[in-house]
Parts: sequence; structure tokens; C-alpha cells
Amino acid sequence: MARNDEFFLNRWIQYYGGELGEENLFIYLDGVDQPIPKQAGKANIIHNERVAEHVVAAEKRRLAFLSDVAANLLKTYDIVIGVDADEFLVVDPKLGKTLLEYLSEIKISPSVSGLGIDIGQHLQHEPTLDYNKSFLTQREYAFLSSRYTKPSVISKAVQWGSGFHRVKKHNFRIDPNLYLFHFGSVDMEMIRMRFQDKDRMATGREKHIQKRAKTMHIITQKNALSNENWFCFARLIQTYIRPVYAWNKPSMAGLKMVIKVPERFKPIL
Repeated sequence: MARNDEFFLNRWIQYYGGELGEENLFIYLDGVDQPIPKQAGKANIIHNERVAEHVVAAEKRRLAFLSDVAANLLKTYDIVIGVDADEFLVVDPKLGKTLLEYLSEIKISPSVSGLGIDIGQHLQHEPTLDYNKSFLTQREYAFLSSRYTKPSVISKAVQWGSGFHRVKKHNFRIDPNLYLFHFGSVDMEMIRMRFQDKDRMATGREKHIQKRAKTMHIITQKNALSNENWFCFARLIQTYIRPVYAWNKPSMAGLKMVIKVPERFKPIL
């Protein structure tokens, strides 16, 4: 479900359409005023009446709605993936498998998570994003964020928590070969434009947007790690360390780790 997000939606459709088939994509536009994305193709585009409310209430309503949508889709499909427009679930390219092939092989009971890879702009070394080029040819670094290690893939009806960050009443499992790339922090100029979006500001999303700018500052200030063993370390920490307020969410225990994105991922996104 998205609003005022056509740029990301077009990229989203291009990626997931190639992996899963456009006809298997379901996009819910938040408001009848929202234009159909130019790259919609065969994707199922559904307009919903917009309810303007504070972000906390809106997220609870949105994920309750999308959980019901997923439950209905599971009457037809074996697996449902729930992600936002700026999130891309990727299988490690070293396996040589598509997302469809890999998810068809692994156990999902009731969910599986990819490791959260929060891509951000290095403010000293990377220029403003060129919208006509791929993301990872322009961005080198990522913040290893438990916030984006989400139980995105489900095999039975569940209730997602706000933002897909957890599955209520269930634990999570982080798959060793899945990564959830988040691009909401990919460009500072994009963040500034979102601060000018009256719809977002009117519903209390200022702090949400500020968190994305914080990712860029962390990436700019921290020395990036290059050894991929840190991915394994992050999965281990996130599996066994939980926030005190939510046992079924992962945590990095306050560690702020920045890693250089491996070259093999760059042709994908």
C-alpha cells in the first residue's frame, strides 16, 4: 500500500514483476486521487478510500487491512510477500536462483525474514541520486538494521504488526540467503522533498522521515566493514537479542554497523 510514491512503485513493479510475474503483484493505492504507476503493466492496482489520520493509527489500520488481504490471497497462493514500495527482497546472487525458485524450496512456517540492509547516501562521497540509473551503481554502503529484518514472507494467515516489523504471536526466522534491501534513505534530496509533502507532514510522519536521514549520517560517519562474515554476525545478534518491548522483533543491541555492499548485488537493483 502506498501514497505519493510512484517513483519507488515503478522500481518495485519492475523488480518483483521480473521475479514473480506482474500479474501476481497487488498494489493498494491510499486514495482514489492516486495515479496508476506508469510501469503498472499487468499488476493488480486497487484504489482505496484514504483515511487521513496520525501515522500510528494509520499504520495499525494499514497492516490490519493488508493482513486480511494476505489471508485472502493465501486461498489462491502458497506464499505471500508483504513489503513496502521501497523494500526489495533479494536472494543472494551466489546461489544462482530466482526469488520464486528459492522461496519454493525453503521452509516457511509461518514466516521467514531477510537480513535488513538499509541503503543510505554517503553524504561526503556520493552525489544526488540519478533517477534514471540503478540504485546500487550509485550507492556503496548500507546500515545493518534490525528495523528492516522483517517477517515479510508468510505461508499462512497471520497478523502483521505496524510496518510489517513483526508477526503477532509468532517468532521469526532469518534466512541465511535472503536480504531485504530498504531504499528509503537512498538520497538526502529525496528526504527533503518528503518534508515538503503536506500529506506526510499532516499525519505526523516527520520523525519517521528523520530516522531515514539519521541512516545517512551513520553511514557517513562510520568506517565501513568489508568482510561478509559481519552478515552472519548480524543474523546471530538479531536472532538472539530481542527488544524488551517486543520479544518477537530482532535487535542489534545498539550496535551500529555499516558495511560495503558486495559487488554481486549491484546488477540486481
